[in-house]
Amino acid sequence: MSAEIKSLIDQIRQSADLLRRRLDWDVATKRLDELTALSERPDFWDDPQAAQGMMRERQRLAEGIETVESLQQEASDAEELLELAEGDESMIADIEATLQKAATRAEKAELAALLSGEADANDCFIQINAGEGGTESQDWASILRRMYARWAEAHDMKVEEMDAREGEEAGIKSATLQIKGENAYGWLKSETGVHRLVRISPFDSSARRHTSFASVSVTPVIDDNIEIEINPSDVRTDTYRASGAGGQHVNRTDSAVRLTHEPTGIVVQCQNDRSQHRNRDQAWQMLRSKLYELELQNRRSVADAQYAEKSAIGFGHQIRSYVLQPYQMVKDLRTEVETSDTSGVLDGDIDLFLSAALAASVAKGEGDEA
Repeated sequence: MSAEIKSLIDQIRQSADLLRRRLDWDVATKRLDELTALSERPDFWDDPQAAQGMMRERQRLAEGIETVESLQQEASDAEELLELAEGDESMIADIEATLQKAATRAEKAELAALLSGEADANDCFIQINAGEGGTESQDWASILRRMYARWAEAHDMKVEEMDAREGEEAGIKSATLQIKGENAYGWLKSETGVHRLVRISPFDSSARRHTSFASVSVTPVIDDNIEIEINPSDVRTDTYRASGAGGQHVNRTDSAVRLTHEPTGIVVQCQNDRSQHRNRDQAWQMLRSKLYELELQNRRSVADAQYAEKSAIGFGHQIRSYVLQPYQMVKDLRTEVETSDTSGVLDGDIDLFLSAALAASVAKGEGDEA
């Protein structure tokens, strides 16, 4: 057995053992049996919301257990096949290729297992605000909106735009997206902060280099498992006419809703639906999300660039720099991870930054409050 193949087999087994411990194997398998038995009861779907929550838990446990078992099996199969290969280079190469894929899958599973925070499994809201730089920053904000939408689509998640304020000439002043998918908040929570772009401006006739800023705030969609109490008397509700491109489909009623939580100054708004009632419900969901994130900030007691902190959107507050001129580089200033594939990043390929931030937060002991 070559040293490289032996190393791969050992790596896969170590990953399986680590995942097994993180699952708390005996507890996980017992809970899976309980949930399976519950799902077979005739009255299981009498409470659809509770049933959906249990089905999501069941799926998560089943996938975790299946991953551990398949990794262990692939390591054992590889050892047996190597004995049969008897020096067959083609067969050995196939075994090594299979092990490489298993090792990559194990690495991803290890990262996913770190998403154990209270709200990590939930959907999330991403709020993007243009900062210093006028039209340049508004265009940059729209590029970030596209980047996150592309990332979500590549991970089979759904994207819904809750609110958007268009720029006067180009781009957006602000936008709020809802990302719907397993562990959406857990993966994207580290994106909160100020993002800095350096490029030759497409809006400058002299083709000069410009620096633009936009802030990103990521908050979880709060489900019934997390209690957030809001006093209705603390919230001011305003309605207004939704903005749009005009034409025959423009909304001519005051269906858009803005909520202001007066004790904290948090403002949320929603205008994606023609129904004021629906927009109101979604705005309240967004407000609960913001207040939950504010509570996490209070627990951490660390000032950052989140919305509730009202940090300046400009120099000195950025978490990541995207440099397109005079060279090509995207660098995360917290983890030091960088890449020259700027077009790939702006097209949604940000997994290397998300993985590094997640691993770093766990290493620092931040756990579910990272």
